[in-house]
Amino acid sequence: MKQLGVLDSAFINLEHPNTPQHVGGLGIYDPSTAPGGFVRFKGVIANFERRLSKHTIFRSRLLKVPGNLDRPYWVEDANFDVEFHIRHIALPQPGDWRQLCILVARLHARPLDMNRPLWEAYIIEGLDNIPGVPKGGFAIYTKMHHSLVDGAGGSSIMSVIHDLEPDPSAVPQGPSVVSVDVSPGAMYLATASALNNVKNGVRMLTGGAGVLRDLGKMAIGMAQKKIPLPSIASPRTRFNTPVGPYRVFEAAEFPLNDVKFLKDFAGVKINDVVLCIVAGGLRHYLRHHDELPDQSLSVSIPLDMRTRRGMTNENNQIGSVFVDLHTNIHDPLDRLKAIYRSSQEAKVYGENSPLVDVLKLAGVMSPAITRPLVNSYSNNQWTRHLPLGISSVVSNVAGPNFPLYSAGAQMVRYYGLGLLTPGVGLFHLIFSSNGIMTMSILGDRDAMPDPAFYRECIEKAFSELLAAVKPDENTEKVPTTKANTVKTVKKREVKPALNKVDEGGVSSPRRRVKPRGVTPTKKPVARKAKSKTTATAAGKSKDLGTIAERKVVNMSTKAISENAKSQ
Repeated sequence: MKQLGVLDSAFINLEHPNTPQHVGGLGIYDPSTAPGGFVRFKGVIANFERRLSKHTIFRSRLLKVPGNLDRPYWVEDANFDVEFHIRHIALPQPGDWRQLCILVARLHARPLDMNRPLWEAYIIEGLDNIPGVPKGGFAIYTKMHHSLVDGAGGSSIMSVIHDLEPDPSAVPQGPSVVSVDVSPGAMYLATASALNNVKNGVRMLTGGAGVLRDLGKMAIGMAQKKIPLPSIASPRTRFNTPVGPYRVFEAAEFPLNDVKFLKDFAGVKINDVVLCIVAGGLRHYLRHHDELPDQSLSVSIPLDMRTRRGMTNENNQIGSVFVDLHTNIHDPLDRLKAIYRSSQEAKVYGENSPLVDVLKLAGVMSPAITRPLVNSYSNNQWTRHLPLGISSVVSNVAGPNFPLYSAGAQMVRYYGLGLLTPGVGLFHLIFSSNGIMTMSILGDRDAMPDPAFYRECIEKAFSELLAAVKPDENTEKVPTTKANTVKTVKKREVKPALNKVDEGGVSSPRRRVKPRGVTPTKKPVARKAKSKTTATAAGKSKDLGTIAERKVVNMSTKAISENAKSQ
C-alpha cells in the first residue's frame, strides 16, 4: 500500500465528467511479424497478463480515506481481472481513417471507472480501408489516468505492453509472484490521516515560506530584467471557452529527418520546430474562421521536473511554462526564430519561478476541500472570467528508435492523446519514433467541429516551413484563400501516410461553433489520401521487461530532458 504523492493526488482531485484526467495512445500493428503471421485476441490478453505481473501500479486501485480527509492510497487489487480492462471491438464497414478517429475520440471522452485499476485497452480490428495499414492490421488504443504516469515516467504503458522481439514466448520467463494488499480498516486510515494532516500542515508552512522567498527573488529578477515575464496575457480564442464532455481526434505525421533539417538550418530546437508548425496550423485555421487575433497566441509547455529538481517517489513530476507562438508573424522562418527566442526566455523563467509547480495546489490540500472547489470551478464555468488565454497545450514525447512488438505484431505507428482542462480545449501531443514524428490533435467537439480540416492546416504549415528553408525551382503557384495565405509552396514527392482518410479525401469542415454565429466563407480543398508502410527488422531476443524496458525509459527521459532544455 502506497499513498499518492501531492501531484498524483492533484490529478485525482481534478477529475470531472467534462474533463476526465486520463491520457492515452493509439498504436497500429502489423501482424505479419507474429509467429504464424497473425495475432489472436487471446494472445494479446496473454501478453498483457504476462507483462502486468511485473508492474504493480497497473494492478492497483484507489483506496479513499474516510471523509476524504487525506490523500488516497494505491492498493493492489485482489480481484484484478485483466479481461475487464481489455476489450475487443471492430470498426463498421468501410473501416476508414475517419471512422477510427471518431471511435477513438468517443473512447477517450469516457471517464474511467475510479473503483478499479485506472486504465483500459481496446483492440480494434476492421481497419481494411485505411491506406498504409498492413493486411490484417489492427490497432490498440490504451488510456490510463494521469495519476498513474506522466509522459516521461518510468511506468509508461509503452513498456508494459511491448516487447523487443516478435516471439516473446520464446524468451524464458522467470518465476513471478503476484502480491495483493489487505485493505486497512477505517480506524487505521483515520489515525494515519490525522498524523498526515499534522505533517502536511508543517510542510505547507515551511513550503509556503519557501515559495514566498522564491517569488521575492523572481520579482527582483524581473525588475532587473534578468527574468522575462511569462506570456499570460495572450488573446482568447474559441479554445478558451468552457470544455464539454465530447472530443474529436485527428493526427498528422512528418518525416523526422525533415524536422531535424529544419532544426539544424535555423539553429533551434526540435520543440521550436514543433511549436512553429502548431502556430502555422492555428493561423490557417483561425484565419479561415475569421477569428485570427492581431496579437500573438501562446501555449502551455509541460516540463519534466526530474531534470530540474531530482527524482522523487511520485508517478508525476511535471511542471509547465507558457510560450509565445508569434502567430502575428506571417513568414514561417521569421516566426520560427521568434519562437526560439521566446522558448529560451520561457526556459529562464521556468528555472527561476516556483509557479511552474502551480498544479500541486490541487493536491496539497485534502480532497474534502479541493474536490468541491474543482466541481464549482467547472460547473460554474469560472474560466470565462480568467484573463489567461492559453490556446493549447503542446507536449513533445520522444519514443524509442528501435522496433517494438505487442503479442508478436510490430508497431508501425503510434499517436498519443493528452487531456483537456476546463479553460483549454485543444491539446497537441507529439511522438517521435523510428524516423516518423506524429502530431495528435485532441479537441473539444464544440470548439473544433472540423478536426480533419485542422489537420490539413497543420500539414500546410509544415509544408510552408519546409519550403521556406528548401527553396528550389520546382514550385507552383496556388491561389490565396482564407485557409492558405502563402502564394508559393514547394512541390515535392511526399510518401503516403497512415493518417489519411479514403482516396476521396476529407470532407469540407462542418458548421462553426453556434455561439459564434459566423458561417465560414471558404471550404478547404480536398486532398488525396496518402499511405505509408513501415517494416523494420526484429531486434535481439531480450525481454522488454528486463533490459529494453529500462532502455525505453532511459531514452524517453533523455529525450524529454533535451526537450526541456529548449524551453
